[in-house]
Amino acid sequence: MTSGKVQVAFCKGIHVIRLIGDVRLNLCSALEHYLDDILNHPDFDNVIVDLSLAEGVDSTTLGQIAKISIICRERFGITPTISSPNPGITRILLSMGFDQVFHIINEPFSDEADFREWAADAVDEEKAREQVISAHRVLMSLNDKNKDAFRELVDSLESDRFHS
Repeated sequence: MTSGKVQVAFCKGIHVIRLIGDVRLNLCSALEHYLDDILNHPDFDNVIVDLSLAEGVDSTTLGQIAKISIICRERFGITPTISSPNPGITRILLSMGFDQVFHIINEPFSDEADFREWAADAVDEEKAREQVISAHRVLMSLNDKNKDAFRELVDSLESDRFHS
């Protein structure tokens, strides 16, 4: 698998977040930073998460993506779109309840947008743990299946936080 990257663009009033390759925990600070950035400049009509070049997406990244939708829906009344032409990734999205908080389309994002790489900040172990906990809590909020699947992980990470 190709090492992951996050690229972003602003095209026709839409923020586009493109995940490329194998996107894992190490890129979550980039997603969180970009989310903070777009929320500070709410001059947009929608958000698209483009997964057409993604080869793999871990659960922490999925939690960050779900957080984007939850915040956009709560603050702006916008339901973002996920472009996911990869049937394997789409199956994961559907199994985790993403169809409840996103419009999911199976066509790749095709507009000519000027993408730039969005670099991840280095994060210390405690910040990474907080991001993992937060992302998985978001996933747990989507449905009972996710709540059962991630409860033990979140409990364990929270327990470690207090014993470190």
